[in-house]
Amino acid sequence: MSRARSRKKIEVRLSEERKLEMIRRPIITEKTTLMGEHNQVAFQVPLDATKPEIKAAVEGVFSVKVKAVNTLIAKGKTKRFRGRPGRRADIKKAMVTLEEGHSIDVTTGI
Repeated sequence: MSRARSRKKIEVRLSEERKLEMIRRPIITEKTTLMGEHNQVAFQVPLDATKPEIKAAVEGVFSVKVKAVNTLIAKGKTKRFRGRPGRRADIKKAMVTLEEGHSIDVTTGI
């Protein structure tokens, strides 16, 4: 007996301020540039951001349709600064997959 999974459509309402705070900066690396061929873009987001919030923020700020959002938390490295050990901050990355026909050009302004 198989069960059909039903997903609730989560409606998220964000203020303009929260939308702009949600997308801290685009991540531009060799790997994320290759992701662009698959209609994906990577952003740094706050640690407390949820996938529905990220989706609503990207759709609101860039006027595009988001297909999926994948997130990961990159733990900060332990480094030495002037001989003393220190630790970089943890960051959260969001890989956003866009619907066909939509695109975001993160390289403008460079």
